[in-house]
Amino acid sequence: MSATAEQFDLVVIGGGPGGYAAALYGAAAGLSVAVVEKEKVGGTCLHRGCIPAKEFLETAAVFRTVAGAKEFGVLSEQPGIDFSVSQARKQKVVDQLWKGLQGLMKQRKITTVIGTGQLAPGKVVKVDDGTELKGRNIVLASGSVPRTLPGFEPDGKIVFTSDEFLSLDKLPGSAVVIGGGAIGCEFASTMSDLGTQVTVLEALPKMLPGCDKDVVDVVARSFKKRGIDVHTGVAVTGHTPNGDGGTTVSYGEGEQITVDAVVVSVGRKPLSDGLVLPGTSVEVDDRGFVIVDEFMHTTEEGVYAVGDLVATPQLAHVGFAEAVVVIKDILGEPNVPVDYGKVPWCIYCYPEVAFAGYSEEAAKEAGFEVVVAKHRFAGDGRALIIGESEGLVKVIAEKLPDGKAGRILGVHMVGPWVTEQLGPGYLAVNWEAVPEEIAHFIQPHPTLSETFGETVMSLTGRGLHG
Repeated sequence: MSATAEQFDLVVIGGGPGGYAAALYGAAAGLSVAVVEKEKVGGTCLHRGCIPAKEFLETAAVFRTVAGAKEFGVLSEQPGIDFSVSQARKQKVVDQLWKGLQGLMKQRKITTVIGTGQLAPGKVVKVDDGTELKGRNIVLASGSVPRTLPGFEPDGKIVFTSDEFLSLDKLPGSAVVIGGGAIGCEFASTMSDLGTQVTVLEALPKMLPGCDKDVVDVVARSFKKRGIDVHTGVAVTGHTPNGDGGTTVSYGEGEQITVDAVVVSVGRKPLSDGLVLPGTSVEVDDRGFVIVDEFMHTTEEGVYAVGDLVATPQLAHVGFAEAVVVIKDILGEPNVPVDYGKVPWCIYCYPEVAFAGYSEEAAKEAGFEVVVAKHRFAGDGRALIIGESEGLVKVIAEKLPDGKAGRILGVHMVGPWVTEQLGPGYLAVNWEAVPEEIAHFIQPHPTLSETFGETVMSLTGRGLHG
């Protein structure tokens, strides 16, 4: 270690959600904190992920609203799209949040070092500008990068990952989305609503893997109705640029499709190459994930890892939760590890998807006998008022010996603004509540949340409307 290395209670490598959450939470607890970030604090989520993607989805929502305005008696011309304006608005939103985050870190006296950090022996962080930082504790939070496919290396012209796609000023006329998971469905939904002809190619038997089948069926029907062509159980084998700005994608059993662009959305991989220098005892598995225990300890004392760098759900809010676990562990406070089987998931395609806990299939595979209730938004007054009655709420509960519904195992929603409605369902799953307890909650009328309340009430055997 350099004799001039500055010492801190906590040094964080990476300024994304897991990293900056650890820094802010630790600083709020009185720890001296330094963050090493190679670009801008906020990470992929703020600059090339969650926030930009949702801004474009909101552009699509506004477009749909204007296009359907005549149904409400509001007369307007059919809308067009200037995607460069949406791009500029996206950047304005991102910059505002970034400046706010920077200001908050400065307010809490967090030292920020611009550069790429590496963990050296003795809990020393070496930055590529020559700076060395010594931490009593270290948090590794270097995040992830998009996975690519052989033969589909991104060029920013025809082949895109999320990084390149979210910087576009103009949408393609037609596109293939490789990957029908959460991110792929969000991109497909955005482009389709704004006029792009979209084909989704998914290697697994169904899109949105991990989601409940009833939820997936609703999304699939909506996609089909809107002209999104979805092929599941097919692998892509390559593509051949045609010389005039497009390419022909080969997939399945000799099938082909010619499009203007290809969006590769096959997940993300941890950014761990070169993160740990020789001489430390931090272990990295063969997939590149840093190995941790339930309290986020790595295999070196005083060194933690959080976020996309570890093999946990790649969700920004999971990174936040893991950061809190780390700081409480450092402080010796009462602590509860993250229960990854019960974290909330939100997918912002149209229609939206939100869930927590077991799907019906997963609950049965885990050995539970279950009782299931479903209610559709078609019977919800607020859904009909806003003109978005597509979707449902599904609640899975453990079946008791007398046949009644016991603890709630999973809550699954698809439909209007369900990403904002999941809170009570998430709490029900995590508190292992039973339907009678949740049925006491009064749902305001008319609201979309009444559908959740009605679904839970029906599990008590005394639903109001079904």
